[in-house]
Amino acid sequence: MNALKDTATVNEDDANLLVLIIDTNPLIWTKSAKSLSLKEALRHLLVFINAHLALKHDNEVAVIASHIGVSKFLYPIPNPSRLSENTDQAVDSNLYQRFKVVNDQVISNMKDLFEDVSTLNSYPDKASSMIAGALSMALCYTNRIMRSDEIGHIKPRILIISISPDSPYQYISIMNCIFSAQKLGIPIDVCKVHSEETVFLKQAAHLTGGRYLKLQIPQGFLQFLMITFLPDRFTRNYQCLPGEEKVDFSASCFCHKKMIDIGYVCSVCLSIFCHPLEQCSTCRSSLMLASVNECGLKLLNGIKKQAKGRESGGST
Repeated sequence: MNALKDTATVNEDDANLLVLIIDTNPLIWTKSAKSLSLKEALRHLLVFINAHLALKHDNEVAVIASHIGVSKFLYPIPNPSRLSENTDQAVDSNLYQRFKVVNDQVISNMKDLFEDVSTLNSYPDKASSMIAGALSMALCYTNRIMRSDEIGHIKPRILIISISPDSPYQYISIMNCIFSAQKLGIPIDVCKVHSEETVFLKQAAHLTGGRYLKLQIPQGFLQFLMITFLPDRFTRNYQCLPGEEKVDFSASCFCHKKMIDIGYVCSVCLSIFCHPLEQCSTCRSSLMLASVNECGLKLLNGIKKQAKGRESGGST
């Protein structure tokens, strides 16, 4: 049913906007350098970007770096004149000029990002990157492009190359981005390169109709990109992929920023807590602990009665 619905709204002649978010956390990339280094991954990603642009002449791309403490556009940039002073402007007859422009801007801005170490010293959580900020930038950019497209010819999607673990401190921001993408009809694809599974981004792919891939063979990074994430939204209706794994819908509590499976939810603002509170720390609403405890006691007594009834029924 979903495939038929997508076919009705997505046309074969539509242009495709790919917003690529690259997790550039240098600490995590250093750990995975033996299997796949950032330099090798960037080389594969540039080939993937060029392939996306080569599929249709009106395809567009944007690249955002999710770094430690900062998110930054690598392409396009607001001031391309500054870049022209630092890059080679010689025309290569063996290379499509559009490929060269994108490659030069991404490489140059990536180099500037790693040379600036100010955020590394000031940001406390160095184990994660600013995925929430990068997603917000991607959605704002995509929304601007969609508003300028009066006939709805451009069909956007977001691809996240993730390497850092989940940050519970970004849970609220990431969920807001997920719901915004869901409302705009923008699928979020996720390629998990290293480290453990990411719960938040797996939820993002599931809720927005995107694809999630945990890279098992780092040497086949480019092949997985081409097969899984290169097809546009129209082509995906006719593509068969392995079934999705179970999605973990665990949330992060607002009080201690830790992952929980069962928690207490404020009925006013829907904030989540790992233990019952007398007052919501988000909206300051009074929470009826007595009713919570009473309901819990009634539920426990009901379970005990059912258990006794089964025992008595079995003995007779």
